[in-house]
Amino acid sequence: MKNSNLSSLLLVLAMLFSFFSCRTIPEKAVAVKPFDKEMYLGKWYEIARFDFKFEKDLNNTTATYSLNDNGTIKVNNQGYDTIKKEWKQAIGKAKFVGDDDVAMLKVSFFGPFYSGYNVIAIDDDYKYALIAGGSLKYLWILSRDTEIPESIKTKYLKIAEDVGYNTSNLLWISHDRHE
Repeated sequence: MKNSNLSSLLLVLAMLFSFFSCRTIPEKAVAVKPFDKEMYLGKWYEIARFDFKFEKDLNNTTATYSLNDNGTIKVNNQGYDTIKKEWKQAIGKAKFVGDDDVAMLKVSFFGPFYSGYNVIAIDDDYKYALIAGGSLKYLWILSRDTEIPESIKTKYLKIAEDVGYNTSNLLWISHDRHE
């Protein structure tokens, strides 16, 4: 009887771990719907982000999205390493978690390992976007230009704070170099 209870407990714990480890969007965030993936493709400048291991010491960061033959989205991230004084590049892929008219995706740069990538705000012309990762550790503000209007910045910071992000931790990116 004790083995049966232990097995049941382990199964429940495994299911809970699976549920929370697979979460692709923060609890209070809502992905944009309807979303037009064709309009989203192209080059975006990173305006602000929460700093993390894979973008550490990078400035002049951009992300370029294009469609792969198999329907996934090619992700080409680039940035200038301010310590090593060289350009870095990472190529990955993104795919929709569900329907492709909902801006909830998962992205991978390392084989089978995916992270949440969720557009939680975007303007009608697809010039400015607010991106939430799978948790409150990841946040980006993107623009088609190297700057954003103050009104968009204020609006996106408010949305992020309402989700639960501490926006004082944002790193504001400069775009003063060209590859």
